[in-house]
Amino acid sequence: MYVKMILPALTEAHSNYWRPIKYSLFPPLGLATLAAYLPAGVKVVIQDEHVEKLDLDDKPDLVVIQVYITSAYRAYEIADHYRQKGSYVCLGGLHVTALPREAKHHADSIFLGPGEDIWPEFLRDFADRQLKPLYRSTVRTLDRMPPTRRDLIKRELYLTPNTIVVSRGCPYRCDFCYKESFFKGGRSYYHQHIDAVLAEIDRLPGRHLYSLDDNLFADAKFCFELFNAMKGMDRVWQAAATVCDVLNRNNIELAAACGLKSIFIGFESICQDNLDQCGKHQNQIKDYEKAIRKLHGLGVMINGSFVFGMDNDDKYVFQRTVDWAISNSIETATFHILTPYPGTRLHKRLSRGNRIITDNWDLYDTRHAVFKPARMTISDLEKGYSWAYTEFYKWSSIFSSARGEDGIKKRLRHFAYAAGWKKLEPFWSWVIRHGHLKQMIPFLESVLDGKLHKKQRAGMMPDLAGCRLGKIFSYTTFVNSMRR
Repeated sequence: MYVKMILPALTEAHSNYWRPIKYSLFPPLGLATLAAYLPAGVKVVIQDEHVEKLDLDDKPDLVVIQVYITSAYRAYEIADHYRQKGSYVCLGGLHVTALPREAKHHADSIFLGPGEDIWPEFLRDFADRQLKPLYRSTVRTLDRMPPTRRDLIKRELYLTPNTIVVSRGCPYRCDFCYKESFFKGGRSYYHQHIDAVLAEIDRLPGRHLYSLDDNLFADAKFCFELFNAMKGMDRVWQAAATVCDVLNRNNIELAAACGLKSIFIGFESICQDNLDQCGKHQNQIKDYEKAIRKLHGLGVMINGSFVFGMDNDDKYVFQRTVDWAISNSIETATFHILTPYPGTRLHKRLSRGNRIITDNWDLYDTRHAVFKPARMTISDLEKGYSWAYTEFYKWSSIFSSARGEDGIKKRLRHFAYAAGWKKLEPFWSWVIRHGHLKQMIPFLESVLDGKLHKKQRAGMMPDLAGCRLGKIFSYTTFVNSMRR
């Protein structure tokens, strides 16, 4: 039997928003996880359209496609192609779970919710030729999950191939969260056993790890055991947490002690009324700066996430948010336009108010306004979103934010991380085009660790100069400015 698993490219692949490095970060771990359940001897291939051209000339017995909202139309196109060739096609993922009636027209079977309990059931039915058109997750356990088929991942195509996911879901219920409907009908947060997690980490080469868990810190007991067990493993790693998780437990200290160097935090808004309206009660504005100081004191960098277009936002929210992020030395930031994903409470609320203006899923990319804002125009919202990115990542903003750090080493690391992520696009394009992403992993580890040695800095400068960065600043000038 021949099984093909596909992650179709998002809409951005065909737009001005495409950033090669952003879509060369993480391999399709979910598909590699499902592949582990296949019987021995089955031929299986995983293709990620973000980093490779799809081969559509083959004829697999079984095709499995993971669907996000902005890859939906492309996923349906691929699914229809293979169904016409006689392959059995399965669709699953967030968008399929949110809109099963739409997805079922393009698949032989659809999967609703997490796949660990329904995929084995499907495989038994496939072997017995007793297939059902719909499989819905209800059991919710990771106890019998086999080791991920990492041998199927083309590691050389990704900057951070060592991604891990050891839990599912989140205990909180924000009304804009796309995953609310995904976990409907069963447990919304659960995790693997510690021994299985440690065994998975041991299988990964190098030092760097990237946790893609929605909220790794949600279970205090689990974190306490995991982080203590990770001591001495010499890892540098990144993860996501909430403001309250940073402040209410000592697990952040334990995480930093075992190698946590960067954390994603959904601040979302600097207006408490916005947070209360969307149900993000775990965020309290009064705690934001306290959490930032704690993380920076532990040597942990912050990737802050901010959402524009909530009902209390006016056209001045962009300036206020960017100024706040820079003044608090947030190393990197991601900005988003509020997006009412189907299946969320936000979508239902805006639909009742006749405020949703399109159901073109290609526009549900958090870069376009697909609803009528309460206190600004659609044009104000889209222009403000673009302005915020430009303003936050200006050279002067990066310098200013880095100077707010405590000490030369933290300032250097701050600058290297922020500039490397957003200002070196030609360099990253060259690296990806010439197949050198693997060689960049030790440099990433050094930046995260704050141990960028002179030899590494010197080795990078010729490449940076080739990307015209050398014409903008010299390393000596930068160091002197950081000392001021």
